[in-house]
Amino acid sequence: MLALFPYSETTKDVTVRVSVAFLAEQSEPERGRWFWAYHIRIENAQEHPVQLLARRWHITDGRGSVHTVEGEGVVGEQPVIQPGTAYDYVSGCPLATPTGVMVGSFQMLGSDGGLFDVQVPRFGLTAPAVSG
Repeated sequence: MLALFPYSETTKDVTVRVSVAFLAEQSEPERGRWFWAYHIRIENAQEHPVQLLARRWHITDGRGSVHTVEGEGVVGEQPVIQPGTAYDYVSGCPLATPTGVMVGSFQMLGSDGGLFDVQVPRFGLTAPAVSG
């Protein structure tokens, strides 16, 4: 699993794992557009279910410009993650530079009705160098 998800971070017994892939077929470097897909796995090691309510991303491009994305849920869902299970989703990120980084957090609802943030590990977005 470590090779599939090279980035991981655990907050309050909830682990977020990330893998990322550059999508050459959706990128247009000649037009200043690079595109990545990222796969997120959220694992609940708590004794109670948790629900993902919202997300916050800080996306920094190769020029240092930061774009913040906030919203309810992920990919249109607010999943309840049962103890000992995981929730997976895949999304994408376009940039105007061939490199960047993403970091963020998920707002979770605990079984006691309390809200807490789960950190998403920082991960790099790097397009392969093109020779020629």
